[in-house]
Amino acid sequence: MKNKTIKKVLNRLKKYRFAIVVSILLAAVTAAAALYVPKIVGEAIDLIVGKNDVDFGGIASLLVRLGIVVGATGILQWIMGVVNNRITFGVVRDLRNEAAEKLKTLPISFIDAHYHGDIVSRVIADADQFADGLLLGFSQLFTGVVTILLTLGFMLAINPLIALIVVVLTPVSLFIAAFIAKNTHKMFSLRSETRGEQTAMINELIGQTKVVRAFGHEQKATEEFDEVNERLRKCSLRATFFSSIVNPSTRFVNGLIYAAVSLAGALAVIASGGASLSVGGLTCLLSYATQYAKPFNEISGVVTEMQNALVCAERLFSLIEEPSEISDEGKETLTDVEGHVTAENVCFSYVKDKKLIENLNLSVEHGQRIAIVGPTGCGKSTIINLLMRFYDVCSGAIKVDGKDIRDITRDSLRAGYGMVLQETWLRSGTVRENIVMGKPDATDEEVISAAKKSHAHGFITRLPNGYDTVLSEDGGRLSQGQKQLLCITRVMLALPPMLILDEATSSIDTRTEQQIQKAFAEMMKGRTSFIVAHRLSTIREADLILVMKDGRIIEQGTHDELLEKRGFYSELYESQFAH
Repeated sequence: MKNKTIKKVLNRLKKYRFAIVVSILLAAVTAAAALYVPKIVGEAIDLIVGKNDVDFGGIASLLVRLGIVVGATGILQWIMGVVNNRITFGVVRDLRNEAAEKLKTLPISFIDAHYHGDIVSRVIADADQFADGLLLGFSQLFTGVVTILLTLGFMLAINPLIALIVVVLTPVSLFIAAFIAKNTHKMFSLRSETRGEQTAMINELIGQTKVVRAFGHEQKATEEFDEVNERLRKCSLRATFFSSIVNPSTRFVNGLIYAAVSLAGALAVIASGGASLSVGGLTCLLSYATQYAKPFNEISGVVTEMQNALVCAERLFSLIEEPSEISDEGKETLTDVEGHVTAENVCFSYVKDKKLIENLNLSVEHGQRIAIVGPTGCGKSTIINLLMRFYDVCSGAIKVDGKDIRDITRDSLRAGYGMVLQETWLRSGTVRENIVMGKPDATDEEVISAAKKSHAHGFITRLPNGYDTVLSEDGGRLSQGQKQLLCITRVMLALPPMLILDEATSSIDTRTEQQIQKAFAEMMKGRTSFIVAHRLSTIREADLILVMKDGRIIEQGTHDELLEKRGFYSELYESQFAH
């Protein structure tokens, strides 16, 4: 899995290969410049060593050269940092764009089956963690590798024997880093999963704050959150602890390397009397030994951080690579909708082993008002999901104007419906922006006219800025009834050829509901309408009432016909008006 993830990351980096080449070249130049500094310092020390034999002129010249090298190195490192930032955040931007595009095409079944907070965590938190690891890799990995190679070359040029000692001892720190990194991958994976679970819980608690408080669930919710938070603390501590062992371990090994170089170098200076290795040369060699060891510490830190980054990348890629809805490419666009809807032997279930809708047959003529009633869980809302093609039927077919909806583009099918659900949805934005979602080019006069028909104009004008009042997420402080009125206004404005009203007036007071029912009656003229209702008094005027139970239509007819049958519908109706 990890190797596959690395390949996917490398594929995303191909787009930035020119910038990567520039970054590598800058890493090489800055590393070489940084390694040139000890050589200058070593030469300066050799000009100082010796009684009454200090070459001040030579030292001054070397200091000027040192200043130029250090200044140039600083500028090039800054440029390299800019390039690395552009690569890193470019890649993360691309991944987030891919994730956002994927969210548009993910099946509703995937959204329904996963915690929304976990999906948010993948796109936001995991992408940030991946960016941190990738930036660290670019910032330290390239420079570290180049520094190791160049330092080794300089040491070989000064004293091959001492350089050999360094090379022999170096693999020890690499083995330690690789061993710990391998074992921390699972810990970082568990941490990311637990963080996603925590985000989902926070998202849920914030979204349902009123319900939590109304039922006195605060203490229980706090205990559940504390339990998840404690698990996150434990797995975070374990991941961080084991990953943090790498640096001290490699530093210890590097300390041993430095001590070995110091001892061997000092013996070489004494033995040769400075002929094969001068004091300045030893100083330079010790500096190179330090610089040679330093990248191993940094790279070991990068490796452990990259474990976390790769785990986050895996979660992000798993979202991006989720199968999309079946493509609409090459499918017909539904135009000039009349609204003749049929269902032929439709079978559907959310879970294969649990049957829901079986052998559903339905024929709706243009302009008919079809009411769907039945007890909770009988499949009323499922029919709406199938009509809108949020889910595809398992067998059978649903047709609009004689065309199987699976052969029609989803956008054109859904554009033919106007839908008001029991659960309202409003976006962050102005009242006007929420109303014109179904008809972006609507004029102010059309918006106001639709609001008056839905009886929303009155409360809108009482808002601080009227139609320009900015609403927070999901309507903010508006009452549930006011939110529903805005959703109704949205449909009143668009006036599509087919309507779906799923308990559209459930949150509205009785007087306003009666007024809106009149507006609905006017709006439904000439439009095929599906009305899901629990309050049977609101569907008396329906052309056809479908009575559902256990996923089947067990009765159908007008209100009066069904009452005369004295069947299940009659029982439902009388139970609502029983004294």
